Amino acid sequence: MLKGGGLAISPVVDVAGKRLNLSNLDKVLYPSTGFTKGQVIDYYARIAPALLPHLQGRPVTMKRYPDGVDSEYFYEKNAPKHRPEWVQTAPIWSRHNRRHINYLLVEDLPTLIWLANLASLEIHPSLALGKDINCPTMMVFDLDPGLPANIVQCCQVGLWLHEIFEHWGLQCFPKTSGSKGLQVYVPLNTPTTYDVTKPFANALARLLEHDHADLVVSDMKKEVRAGKVFVDWSQNDEHKTTVSVYSLRAREKPTVSTPVTWEEVERTLKKKDAGLLVFEAGQVVERFEKMGDLHAAVLELKQKLPDLRAAASVPQPAMVDPAEQAEEEEPLRPAAKKSSRTKKKSSAPGKTSSKAAAKKRRAV
Repeated sequence: MLKGGGLAISPVVDVAGKRLNLSNLDKVLYPSTGFTKGQVIDYYARIAPALLPHLQGRPVTMKRYPDGVDSEYFYEKNAPKHRPEWVQTAPIWSRHNRRHINYLLVEDLPTLIWLANLASLEIHPSLALGKDINCPTMMVFDLDPGLPANIVQCCQVGLWLHEIFEHWGLQCFPKTSGSKGLQVYVPLNTPTTYDVTKPFANALARLLEHDHADLVVSDMKKEVRAGKVFVDWSQNDEHKTTVSVYSLRAREKPTVSTPVTWEEVERTLKKKDAGLLVFEAGQVVERFEKMGDLHAAVLELKQKLPDLRAAASVPQPAMVDPAEQAEEEEPLRPAAKKSSRTKKKSSAPGKTSSKAAAKKRRAV
């Protein structure tokens, strides 16, 4: 039985009144560490109090690894026909397929454990709720480094984004991707559409690219991303999903997409130590027990995006770049003269740039 959030290894378990037949619990899914399917299920059982609120009501895409992370995987959007009758779904119309897709809804612990038993190591929810699929409740920037850049450079770009939104009086929240990069979430929870959030994210990505061309790209072409951070704005789309906070990732080790604080992001940039933002399953459970859900506000905080044209004309106070003292030693980041304090005054390249804004501020 599942008791106290953990898993007693048994082929048949009772989860909140639902009986589940678990299989192959000793099967190793992470060969380099010996992390088993039973441990995957146990992790999801223990992290459920933090994870479930971020999944409830949202269409979910599973990424399944039946033979482990070193073997073939597949995405599954349509809920399996063999699902238990109590597993809920959300029919979402697919223009591409010209039919409804019955996406899974992970509403409770039994469904989460059932999903983990399918070796769905990764869980990718929609940015919108199934009941209003065209209204994202959040906006996301997926910061993806191209070698030799890593999450350290992503931290610099993330801090620039944080400063931009802070100027507008908006909060945003970082999490590791659990893979190579960093993701920044802007909670909205107010009426909007992807026709608003996607162009907005694109404009900010292009602005960062314009002002920091030696570090940032907004184009996903692989050939232009070496040594730079790709600001993926395109995730803000009704047809896409992003890996959930607290989801395992199919990497060499059982790393997790982990919510972090901006102080941790600053520390990683200052120390230039990518390892400071790598967390495995057991560590994430301990962090949640100690720190609570650092992404809880993403589900609750109500914010509205500003009009970018209006925002571009608002004077901005000078702000201290937390990474300034680390810049001389980091060749992959822009030189200090290019590390403008923030990029909050422009909606897109060609308008008033963030560098020009910074110069005006220093002159005041």
